[in-house]
Order: sequence, then structure tokens, then C-alpha cells
Amino acid sequence: MKTFVTAAAIALMSAVPALADLVKVESRHSVPATLDALEMALDKAGATVFARVDHAKGAEGIGEELAASQLLIFGNPKIGTPAMQADARAGLFLPLKALAYEDSEGKVWLTYEDPVMMFEGLDIKANAEFIAGMTAALQKLSEAATQ
Repeated sequence: MKTFVTAAAIALMSAVPALADLVKVESRHSVPATLDALEMALDKAGATVFARVDHAKGAEGIGEELAASQLLIFGNPKIGTPAMQADARAGLFLPLKALAYEDSEGKVWLTYEDPVMMFEGLDIKANAEFIAGMTAALQKLSEAATQ
């Protein structure tokens, strides 16, 4: 029993930092409207939207329910290419993703992974110029999508 409790505690502790690596911005809009606004901002910025995944619709397809939740997959080679030149494994985290979802209180959030933490463990310096660019771009895009 003691081994199980220790293993569970270690698993829980290792999961907590992953959640801390997420940036969460409250949106004034619905989930679809938030991602529509994000898509428009991405288009203006010259980025490419690769896919939009409606998780709630997927759950509906198997007779289950989920609160509104949509994922947008997007990128810009001007920002992503330098990351992959520094370490090809950066491709595991690219293209970028943003999730808009409604929480149990009815609030809508736009969430994305913090670029500084995203590449942790790779051969990429935390102060790399492209990380600063990615961080600034995501902040600007999330502001445009949520306000």
C-alpha cells in the first residue's frame, strides 16, 4: 500500500508542472467565436491554420457530452523553422495549438502551452530569440481572440 501511495504521489507531482506550463486567458466570447477571432488574427499575421478540432462534436458522435471545446492547430514557418533548426525534436510541439473551452462555471478560456516551457529538455536555450517571438505572438493573438 505504501508503494502505491508513493507512486501515486510521484505521478501527481509530475503532472502538476505540466499544468503550470499552460497560459490561460479568459475570453469574452463563446468558444466558436473565440476561435473565429483567433483565426482572423492568425490570417492577419500571415500564419497558417492547419486544423480546427471540435471535441464536443466528436463526443456527440459517440453519444457522449462535453462542454464546448475546440482546438486550433496553426503555425508560421518564420517562427517554427528556427526552433526546428535548433533541435529537430521541436517538431513534436509544432505546429502550435490553442484550446478554447468552457469550464464548469460557464467561463470560456483560451489556453496554450508556454513556449519557454514547451521546449524544455530539448537542445534549445530558454532565451532563444524565436522563443521570445513565439511568446509575444501568442500573447498578441490571444488578446485579439479574447477581447
